[in-house]
Amino acid sequence: MDLGLDGKIALVTGSSRGIGRGIATRLSEEGAHVILCARGADELDTAVRAMPGPGRAFAAAADVTSPEGAAAVVATAVEQFGGLDIVVNNVGGSGAKAFDDMDAADLQTVLGKNLFPALNVSRAALPVLRGRGGGVIALIASIWGREGGGGPSYNVAKAAEISLAKAMARDLAPSGIRVFSVAPGSTLFPGGSWERRLRDDPEAMAAFIRSELPWGRLGAVHEVADVVAFLVSQRASWVVGTCVTVDGGQSRAF
Repeated sequence: MDLGLDGKIALVTGSSRGIGRGIATRLSEEGAHVILCARGADELDTAVRAMPGPGRAFAAAADVTSPEGAAAVVATAVEQFGGLDIVVNNVGGSGAKAFDDMDAADLQTVLGKNLFPALNVSRAALPVLRGRGGGVIALIASIWGREGGGGPSYNVAKAAEISLAKAMARDLAPSGIRVFSVAPGSTLFPGGSWERRLRDDPEAMAAFIRSELPWGRLGAVHEVADVVAFLVSQRASWVVGTCVTVDGGQSRAF
């Protein structure tokens, strides 16, 4: 299936590794020009050098937890490739693992890692997307934004992302900007938390996989990236405002 992404210009935040890097790679394979964004310049440069399609990827080291950082990344996309068609908000991180350990500072920190980067980058991209007659904004949330699980501050932040995507979708549709969210389940990648847990406590992880993952394994990055690539394409033009779960049946929500 031709996704029609050849020549499109995409920005993927949090893309030096893991799911973000996988999404950037998949979009580049489809012929898109991709701006990879993360705070660490060295890891980001390594990711860009590994991208398929010479000249189709560019690194933008920035902290998008601030409006200024978000604006700089969007400006880089315009400077390098002449515009912007697709925004994938993938920056994230967790916090307190139990309510007793959670306070206002923890919640603010986790919102700052998840919700506010998506808000900052999306707002910075709006004039560019509107100037091109529309575009696509994706928010990469989590199944723990749809139901209980993980730390409470992470639940709140990811639920907020899903809610924000719904509100944005309705508000931005008249501008031709399509918005949705994606909820991955437990996904394995080098340097990620699931890799660390497999290494540190293989017995507990084996029990977790048996009880929580019907297919008997963790998800793979490409399984999320393939879905996102389809969703940002015109092949998914009527997918608006919804949250698409990619979790191998892990979650219990309807």
